[in-house]
Amino acid sequence: MVLVRQEIGEVLRDVRLQKGRTLRQVASRASVALGYLSEVERGQKEASSEILASVAEALDTPISVIMREVGDRLAVIEGLSTVPDTLPDELVAQFDADLAMR
Repeated sequence: MVLVRQEIGEVLRDVRLQKGRTLRQVASRASVALGYLSEVERGQKEASSEILASVAEALDTPISVIMREVGDRLAVIEGLSTVPDTLPDELVAQFDADLAMR
């Protein structure tokens, strides 16, 4: 079973290392306990959206970039060969119909 928290943790660690920052630096800047951030990076703790936003800001990386990378990694694990960048036509048509009714 795929655990999203593990992928989130791995992406956060990868971004942190790419930026050349220590766990202590990011934890301090994000106002998160060092031990807690370490557990999040190891996939042992599930971070709230507020914590993720604080860590992303501390890494000078938009949360959307982090979540996109998580999504891409999950797609690979799930065996998808490509991750669609657009919505399927049926879904777009459904939203268009819903908007027209408003």
